[in-house]
Parts: sequence; structure tokens; C-alpha cells
Amino acid sequence: MKSKAKELLDRGIAAMVAAIEIYNKPSFPYRTEAFSILAINGWELLLKAKLLADNKNKLSCLYVYESRTISGGKKSNKKYIKRTDANNPFTHSLSYLGKKLTENKILHQLAWDNIQILIELRDSSVHFYNQSPAFRARLQEIGAACVKNFATAVWDWFGRALSEFELHLMPIALIDLPSSVDGFILNAEEKNFLSFLEHFEIQEENHTSDYSISVNIELNFVRSKAKGALSAQITNDPNAPAVRLTPEQIRDKYPWDYKMLTAKCQEKYSDFKVTKKYHDIRKALEINAQYGRIQYLDDSKPKSGKKPYFNPNILKEFDKHYTKKDDIQLA
Repeated sequence: MKSKAKELLDRGIAAMVAAIEIYNKPSFPYRTEAFSILAINGWELLLKAKLLADNKNKLSCLYVYESRTISGGKKSNKKYIKRTDANNPFTHSLSYLGKKLTENKILHQLAWDNIQILIELRDSSVHFYNQSPAFRARLQEIGAACVKNFATAVWDWFGRALSEFELHLMPIALIDLPSSVDGFILNAEEKNFLSFLEHFEIQEENHTSDYSISVNIELNFVRSKAKGALSAQITNDPNAPAVRLTPEQIRDKYPWDYKMLTAKCQEKYSDFKVTKKYHDIRKALEINAQYGRIQYLDDSKPKSGKKPYFNPNILKEFDKHYTKKDDIQLA
């Protein structure tokens, strides 16, 4: 039988998957607003699941308590569970949960900022009746960060990877990706919302984290010379056709060298040491194209000098072997 926390986690993931499915529909007039409503619901369920998990699945931690008026108009010292009109227990709002978990250093500040922006989007959606392409592009960036933050939180808190759901907002879902925001006219409400967003983004500049307020999106279309050109992805399959990456593409995908990876591990883990354990894990991962790449000084000569480079996603594998400093602080 599933615990209450696990049930809420599953429902939260289901809500986020539904939000993405709605957003990725090719034509849906209320798409952005529907996404924000479902995504906010997903976050609320996830935060409640985390609070339950940290309180041994005691439902009382989710309930709102209040005093009752007694004789003489005084308030009782005893607190009672607040009830809804249907006489069900009244649970804490997303705003309360977000503030509480952020103050306790459980929810990252950037993730909470992104959620607040989504809440503002939901509450202000009545004003966004004729969205400009520039405005839709910013909403795409907020939504992409929301999904990324959600998947990161699920992994950090419950150790569950959401790769099975392929949680991605499709950039192509935007009808027009503008190359410049200045070329479009925004109504007053859109300007107010973007100013609200920029206020948070200024704060993000001082953070280095797996969480984001918004994610920059660049979409480039390259015309293939062959009509029957096939799509490609990185694989270890020796029978797959070879694809050559430019030096710039390699640096973008594998930006960390050994020194940088080691520094990131020292920064993130409380029990990390540069020992044989670390080297064994690193060497096993650096030959996996998802996490690393061996760069030879001369690609035509495998015996020439070489240097490993790493993708930041490699830290998710190190999470399985070391204790994150955040976990120590929360214990």
C-alpha cells in the first residue's frame, strides 16, 4: 500500500505531465493559462508530498488550525482543524507551503520565485487576451524552467528520475519565436507582468544552481542537403552511423574538465574526498556519452594525449554515492 506522501507525489507528477501535454498541443487558444493552472497544482501536490514525507506521513501537518469563539467573544486556546464548506479538513495553500519550505531551505529560492511568477500568470490571465509573440516567448521560458525545477525537486527529494515521462516543453509549440522583444508592442498588463518577471531574474544572476526562474530558448533550423535526412542522437551503439560534432558543440555539451568537476563535487557534497572511490566512479562515467567525453589531442591517433570533459548531468550520478550538503543542513 502506498504511503500518503507517495500518493501525492504520483498525483503531482500526473498533474505536471498533463500540463505539458496541454502545452505541447499544436493549437490551443488557452494553452498557456491551462499549463500554468495544472503546473501550479502539480507543485502544490509535490510540496505537500515533501511535507508529509518529512513528518512521517502525519496528515495533521497539512491541516490549517484555528481558534474558536467561546463565551464572551473570546478566542479559545485550543486549536481546531479548519473545515471547508463540505466539512473536509482545510489544507495549507501553495503560498504557505512555498514560503515555509523556502525558509527552511528545503525548496530552493529560485524554484519558489518561478512558482510565484506562474501564480501571477494564472491570476492575471484575464488581461492576456491577445498575446504578442514576444510575450509568448517569455512564457515559454518560464514554463521550461518550471518543468526543469519540478523534475530536479522530485529527484532531490524522492530520488525519482522522471525521464520515463520525457518532461519537455516543445519550443516548436510557439507559433513564432521572435528574434527581438523590442520589435513587438505589448499591452500595459503584459508590460507589468514582464517587469514583475525581470525583478526576479535580476536576483537569479547571483545564483549558481540546478534551479532556474526562466530558461533561455534558442531554436535554430538547419536545412539538410538530403531530402531523406535522419535525426540523430548520442548513443554507444557501435553500429549507429557516425555524427561529427564541431569543437564548439563539444564544449557546449561537455563544459567541465577534471578540475571543474572536482570543484563542483567539493562544493556540493559534505563527505566528498578525492580518493580512489571518486576516480573509479568518474572513470566509469567519462566513457558514457551522456556524462563525459575523452578528447584526444589528435583524433586520428588514439595513443596521443587525451583529456576528459564532462556534462553537468554527471552530478546526478554522484548524488547516488555522496551526501549533499543541503541534506546535512536539513537533518
